[in-house]
Amino acid sequence: MRVLVDTTFARRGPSGTGVYLERLVPALRAAGIQVEEAANERRGPPAGGGLGSAANAVEDLRWTAVDLPRLARAAGADLIHHPLPALALRGTTPQVVTVHDLAFVRLPERFDPRYRVHAERAHRAAARRAAAVVCVSETTARDVRARWGVPESRIVVARHGAGQEPAAPAERTERHFLYVGDDEPRKNLATLLAAYARYRDGTDDPAPLVLAGGLGADDAARTKGSDPFVRRGASDAAGVEVVHRPDGARLAELYGGALALVHPALHEGFGLTPLEAMSAGVPVIAGRAPGVVEVCGEAVRYADPRDAESFAAALTDVAADPAARRDLAARGRRRAAEFSWTRSARDHIRAYTLALHR
Repeated sequence: MRVLVDTTFARRGPSGTGVYLERLVPALRAAGIQVEEAANERRGPPAGGGLGSAANAVEDLRWTAVDLPRLARAAGADLIHHPLPALALRGTTPQVVTVHDLAFVRLPERFDPRYRVHAERAHRAAARRAAAVVCVSETTARDVRARWGVPESRIVVARHGAGQEPAAPAERTERHFLYVGDDEPRKNLATLLAAYARYRDGTDDPAPLVLAGGLGADDAARTKGSDPFVRRGASDAAGVEVVHRPDGARLAELYGGALALVHPALHEGFGLTPLEAMSAGVPVIAGRAPGVVEVCGEAVRYADPRDAESFAAALTDVAADPAARRDLAARGRRRAAEFSWTRSARDHIRAYTLALHR
């Protein structure tokens, strides 16, 4: 089987979809799939709205409608795989799309209205017309069936493996709480920062909080912008350190020194960052969102993502109890072992086979 995978998104900087592509493509090749990669090098970087975003949208349309079908024919591809919902209306090559989450449907107030309306229409249409739809979790599959009307017979659930799988030191030196991600509104950093301030006020020797990732959302066209408190000076808040876009080695150091990963997101289709932490033996404190619960099971300490006091209590309890941290780390490793990119590749092949036989 020869599959043309659109890897354009992997060129746009660190993201969950970028990790998905970086991990999935080698796993597909190891499973015997002939993968052809195609990336649109003419597309500009995320522009944050305005004319730049409009130009990117036009280029995306041209790439999907014209170049991908042409490249698929030239490569002799049996099908085209879009890592996000998109569809080439020209040509006869079967197409598969991946849906990661419907956060813009579940949390409309957290997204720019123009992006939300466009994504709802374009992504829904692509999912409905695709020969097969890959969903990264049962949580997302339920949303795709219920909210977009895609029949179960065309959906295949293919869960991720762990992300960057940072290698934590044999003997960890627990120094700080760690957040990994960006500061788009659905990630809920305002609640985390309020919770951390309460934890710090109630503790004689509080651990620092490290915020690592793309703080200052790169694609503001998608959301209502990054959290203003974070944007104006989280690094000035007592006990908070910001590490902007750490490389793999630096991220591994941060995981190695973490008392716990703290993941307060209001909605996730999967929960790649908690899985990454669990695979490294790092305890996880997470908001009780459906996708995170599906991935993490009972291997993490949950808190109410809309309640800063709930998260402050979790920070306090986990920081004060080394035995609880050891238990969370052990449960997390066992849970993470249930996920792999090899399994994910096998499930993708099921989706490809489904698409080819429709």
